Formats: sequence, structure tokens, C-alpha cells
Amino acid sequence: MSAPRSRWTVEEAQGWHRRQPWLVGCNFIPSNAINQLEMWQAETFDIETIDRELEWASDIGFNAARVFLHDLLWKQDNEGFRSRVDQFLETASRHGVLVMFVLFDGVWDPYPALGPQRATRPHVHNSGWVQSPGAGVLAAADRHEELEGYVTGVVQSFRDDDRVLAWDLFNEPDSPNPAYGDRELPDKAERATALLGRAYGWAREAGPTQPITAGVWYGRVQGEDASEINRMMLSESDVISFHSYLEAERVASRIRELKEFERPILLTEYMSRGSGSTFEAVLPLLKEQKVGAFNWGFVSGKTQTIYPWDSWVREYEGEPDEWFHDVLRADGTAYRAEEVELIRGLTGRD
Repeated sequence: MSAPRSRWTVEEAQGWHRRQPWLVGCNFIPSNAINQLEMWQAETFDIETIDRELEWASDIGFNAARVFLHDLLWKQDNEGFRSRVDQFLETASRHGVLVMFVLFDGVWDPYPALGPQRATRPHVHNSGWVQSPGAGVLAAADRHEELEGYVTGVVQSFRDDDRVLAWDLFNEPDSPNPAYGDRELPDKAERATALLGRAYGWAREAGPTQPITAGVWYGRVQGEDASEINRMMLSESDVISFHSYLEAERVASRIRELKEFERPILLTEYMSRGSGSTFEAVLPLLKEQKVGAFNWGFVSGKTQTIYPWDSWVREYEGEPDEWFHDVLRADGTAYRAEEVELIRGLTGRD
């Protein structure tokens, strides 16, 4: 393996940004998968559904997708997994969709397992989503090295692939994850910070031509009050990424803070209708500020993210009056036609 590449300079990062269109898309999982494992395992990998739903994404103007992988898939069958990733990229490329892959995830079930995945819990948001790595590996610093082959193997396999937009190393790594609070690691933030630091090194060793990032999702980004993990994300990433499910004014304030780092900015999670984070409020701002936009969810399905986060503690008996996430119904029709019209207008597809 070649020597690790350095973090991009500001000039290199801005040069990459100038070569991209305005990036607008979604966090994508096919509607018939409950989580990352069901999406990618050979027995349930469904390229026909993926093809159909990415075509719908392209039709409304999306040109990018953020897509979650999982370390257990590499451990299970790295050659088969690589092949399925390549099929996915080929399909996305045919529809003009660039792909940002997420390697690790700190949210929802801390104990993932290969094989058939659980049935959905009716009316519960992300009832089957799983973390990567699981708590058993994350808790043991001497087991983190087990993940090196996954990171370097995946990134090196697609390091020069122009179908890959970027590498997002770790989604919300220090999330306290209240839905699973009693099963979470008490020192999760410390363990996740250690793993993320190693992941930056491993990814750079693979020498990708695409940018590396990890998204600030909570807390201060500057000063003594900024967490260690936030400081790492902002000092090690080639391009800046962040999450916000808040109203437009709060998003604008965060963008102003992050622009001080002088790097391209991607908003890799937003859009939860009940909190004021709507397409109408936020997407025009992101276009004006030249910030990449990836809303959570696309086609309503087994992840059940039309239900809000509080569905873990509040009982819902049917489809909520207002969807929380997602854009289309399972047949491809819009939940709200005016949202799709807005997206098509802002992306030039009207």
C-alpha cells in the first residue's frame, strides 16, 4: 500500500468543490430493507428495487445519495460485498447519482447480527437499524484493529472511482442513542473518538482521490466548549459535513460558523417536518449558500421513518398526519406534490 495521503489543503478541497454540481440528494436505502445489512446481504440485495427508486430520485432532480455500509458485510464475504457495491454504483451512475458512502454508524441498535433481520415494529421509526461496529467491538480498543481491513479494503477498491462522491467515515459516532440507552456503552464517546481517529488514518492509507469527511451533528464547533470528537472532525476532514434537523435560521447560523474553516460544506442530514426542517424552508438556503443537501429518507418503506423519533415512546396506530421524513410513497407518488415541484425547480428538472 502506498504512503498515506495528507489531508487536502483548503485549495484542493475548494478545487474539488468547483468541479461538482450543486449536490442535492437523500440518505438512500431501498424501501424493502429495514437496515444496512438487509440492503446489502446477498440474500436480500435487490438491485431491481434500487434501480427503480434511484430512477425516481433522478427524475425529481437528485444527483447524489448518502448510503450506509457495514463492517459485518466485509467480514461475511468481502468479494461478494465488493461486487454488490459495484452493481449499486453502476446503477446509480446510470441515473446520474453520485454516491457518498458511510463506513461506520453510531445510531440505533448497538448489537448488529448477520443473517435474516428482525421484522419491523409497527409504526416505529427505524425499528431495525443497526450500529457499525457493534458495541462489543467498539468497547474493546484492542479490537478496533479488526476494522482496518474493512476501511482500507472498501476505500482502496473504489479509491479512483468517479462514481463515488466522498467517504463519510462515521455517522454520529458519539450519539447517546436514547432509544437503546440501557444497552449503550457508558464511555461510548471516548471509544468512538478513538476509533474515528484510527479510521481517518486507515482511509488516508488507502489513498482515495475522493474527499474524506465525518459530520458534526451536535454541540459547539469552536472554542474550549467544542468536544474532542467535533474538533477532530473539523481538523481532519477534507471537506466539512454536518447534520441539522432545525429550522432555517439555525441552519444558516451553523453554516456561518462552519464557513470560517474555508472548506466546502455538505449538510448530510436534514428534513424532519415536525421540527421546522422542511424542504421549503431549508433547501433554497442551501442552494444560495452552495452547501450540499442530503435529506433523510426517500421512499417510505421498512425503515418507517415517516414516523417521528418519539414513536419509540409514543404509540401510533397508523400513518401520521404529517410524515417526519421521506418524500415518496412506495408506488413512487409524492407525499406532497409541492415538495417535489420545489425540488425539481431548484435543481432545474421542472
